[in-house]
Amino acid sequence: MPPYPYGGNHMSTSTLLKMNHITKTFPGVKALDDVSFSVEAGSIHFIVGENGAGKSTLMKVLSGIHAYGSYEGDIEFDGEVRAFHRIDDSEKAGLVIINQELALIPEMTVYENIFLAHEVSTNGVIDWNETIHRSSEELKRVQLNINPGLKVKDLNVGQQQLVEIAKALSKKVKLLILDEPTAALNENDSERLLNLLVELKAQGITCIMISHKLKETIIADRVTVMRDGKTISTLEKDDIDEARIIKDMVGRSINDIYPKRPPYEAGDVVLEVKGLTAFNHRTDKTVAKNVGFQLHRGEVLGLAGLMGAGRSEIALSIFGNPKKYSMELEMTMMGEHVQFKHPSEAIKKGLFYVSEDRKAEGLVLKKDVKENVTLSNLHKISNRFVIDKNAEIRSAKEYVDHMNVKTPSLEQLVYYLSGGNQQKVAISKALFVGPKILILDEPTRGIDVGAKYEIYTLINQLIEEGMSIIMISSELPELLAMSDRLLVVAEGEIKKELHKDEFSPETVMTYATS
Repeated sequence: MPPYPYGGNHMSTSTLLKMNHITKTFPGVKALDDVSFSVEAGSIHFIVGENGAGKSTLMKVLSGIHAYGSYEGDIEFDGEVRAFHRIDDSEKAGLVIINQELALIPEMTVYENIFLAHEVSTNGVIDWNETIHRSSEELKRVQLNINPGLKVKDLNVGQQQLVEIAKALSKKVKLLILDEPTAALNENDSERLLNLLVELKAQGITCIMISHKLKETIIADRVTVMRDGKTISTLEKDDIDEARIIKDMVGRSINDIYPKRPPYEAGDVVLEVKGLTAFNHRTDKTVAKNVGFQLHRGEVLGLAGLMGAGRSEIALSIFGNPKKYSMELEMTMMGEHVQFKHPSEAIKKGLFYVSEDRKAEGLVLKKDVKENVTLSNLHKISNRFVIDKNAEIRSAKEYVDHMNVKTPSLEQLVYYLSGGNQQKVAISKALFVGPKILILDEPTRGIDVGAKYEIYTLINQLIEEGMSIIMISSELPELLAMSDRLLVVAEGEIKKELHKDEFSPETVMTYATS
């Protein structure tokens, strides 16, 4: 199928949704300020904006997660003014939201997940045969050729995303809302998903999509830009332009998304890995095979590859093996032979890993900003094993200011920060240790173009100060722009080492798929 076959499939002229003068306030923060926009039936409508612009909050108001009465303004859907008190109300009306964190139960089968909470039953008894049959039909609609009896935990992220959409279709959806659906997908799975949305549009299903990947707006009929809780502009298909979108998002033009730095000159070797082989007993899979490489002082070393290639597994093996792989490894750091048996040993030596999953592994969401920033090095702010609260506040404020973390206060729970600000806190936590080597796993996943630029600028600053960085990313343009060297990983092996003058998307993908 050619990518994004949207030509000739014209948008309907009837309005399915209107959100009128929506204002939503949390303690100390006006998250939405008089937001209005409309969505035409049978269209694909993108909502874009920086982290904290109010996009997800707006969709939570629409879907009833933020109940009627907790906001000002009104919602017109399918010709009626609606009062959704909970998410069940919006789903019964034909409006289904798929959040960035998928709501599937790993230990249940695909067919159980698809019809969870709206089971196929006769006289109160679940009809499993009909459930499996209908699940198979919905899987065909999303072009996912799998056995519906598989457990969700055995699917990759792209397949799980399609199961979520199949689940939405089984609810007779009229309006499908997707919040950052491609954030965790590689380029092939992202393209497949976008093509599917175009197919669903042809079937009459309307879609609202939140995305930070502006190139994906190629499939949009309209784009609404938000900034600081307000709607800034709505662009029709013929007016959609990435430079215009960025200017409206951030309030200024960003002429170069990737900040420049002086040409790299190789410094001393600070890390050398030889013969890394790792086996994951949980999945019964070899995740690294005879991996060897060097990292130099002041270098950004990129790890490129498709999802599941083994990039994160290699990084975690170096960082004290928290996943408890069976491992063989010879490693030298700063000229000293080391093999870390626990991440704490790696941290003490000056090696820190920032997880790709900031919510599950990088942060404690129910703790506040200052506690998260200082959690990695409590000894630094303690006196005789008692935390010095004043030192904690001073240290956290220094990093919050330096990283430009947007938060009402240091006491704000990290849970309530936007994705970009959560990522800044996760990186602050790493820097508070004072590492010599930093591993950044998907450092800009799910964050907006403005926050990305700030993180790229920070990376350049750290490199200039002599730090060495291993960077893992599923966004190939990002790796090509920010790396000094690239290691292309496939099936747990390093297939090719590329220097800057050898970089090209075609070369990387050739080795990544070998």
